[in-house]
Amino acid sequence: MTLSLFTDKVLSVLLVILAIMVLVCLLRAVIGPRVPDRIVSVNMMGTMVMVIIAILAIKNKEGYLADICVLYAMISFLAVVVLCKVYLGVYYEKKHAEEKKKEEQPDGNN
Repeated sequence: MTLSLFTDKVLSVLLVILAIMVLVCLLRAVIGPRVPDRIVSVNMMGTMVMVIIAILAIKNKEGYLADICVLYAMISFLAVVVLCKVYLGVYYEKKHAEEKKKEEQPDGNN
């Protein structure tokens, strides 16, 4: 078995393993149970997709796939930042509404 054939088989196995891991992360993103779990799983899926693209670039000896991988990394990073910002905004809004509701409730000690 030549080194090239061995490398090709190892990269193929890695692609299959990463595809299974992406599906598991997708399951975690759908099931949850909390929003931060979903955000982390989306971030993990983005990272694994970048690794899959990088492995395909090596396996197929296509340099442009490395450029696509870098672009995907930037887009994935921005998507996770936006998701976190939206989640924090909703969290703080809900917390503020609960505090306002507590202030409006009359005390029973008077």
